[in-house]
Amino acid sequence: MKKINEVSKVSGVSIRTLQYYDNIGLLKATKRTESGYRLYDDTALEQLQQILLFRELKFPLKEIKIMMSSPNFDKTKALNQQIKLLTLRKERLDNLIKFAREIKKKGGIVMDFKAFNTSEIQEYAKRTKAEWGNTSQYSEFIKKASNKTREENELIASRFMQIFAKFGKLRNKDISSVEVQTQVQQLQNYITEHFYNCTKEILAFLGEMYVQSSELKANIDNVGGDGTALFVSNAISEYCKA
Repeated sequence: MKKINEVSKVSGVSIRTLQYYDNIGLLKATKRTESGYRLYDDTALEQLQQILLFRELKFPLKEIKIMMSSPNFDKTKALNQQIKLLTLRKERLDNLIKFAREIKKKGGIVMDFKAFNTSEIQEYAKRTKAEWGNTSQYSEFIKKASNKTREENELIASRFMQIFAKFGKLRNKDISSVEVQTQVQQLQNYITEHFYNCTKEILAFLGEMYVQSSELKANIDNVGGDGTALFVSNAISEYCKA
């Protein structure tokens, strides 16, 4: 555990900014001392690194919070996207340097404005935000979560994972069985009640993410046993056909 002043020193983020991140729910302190001082564990520091990378890429705090709070957020995939965006920015900076040197060499204007084009970066950033649920559903999720205490949100998350644990106990049954399909409906209802309005379209998308995202797949298999994520995905697919 590191105290907030230690985190500030190693990260270069001011104590005031870290306090603000905590207050808005972007980066909650892991715990507090009896005196009320914030403490951060390695997981929190990893989250801070993610936030700082997004900030380096000029993502607004509100959008960072929506993406990182999304139920389908995959930090490994997000890191790959950040690397891609940083690479695009580096390439653009290299082109600008080359362009400036050409102007210096020629001693006058160069009629070429391609180096100033940021459309590729903007388009990739837009797709990144959209993929992590920059939609009304996820905005609804943030709104619901912000109205609850940290303990309440942790309890909701814990009960959410219990649904997958029950799926794990049903893995030997046919995905079209009444018991399995009822469990899918319970999953849909739980998401609607505690996160956002989960239509069949959104549920189908989540079902795909449960197997496509290595992190989500690992979390589900961890509570339900190996193969649970795939079983849930197939059960959701069957449910959404109706």
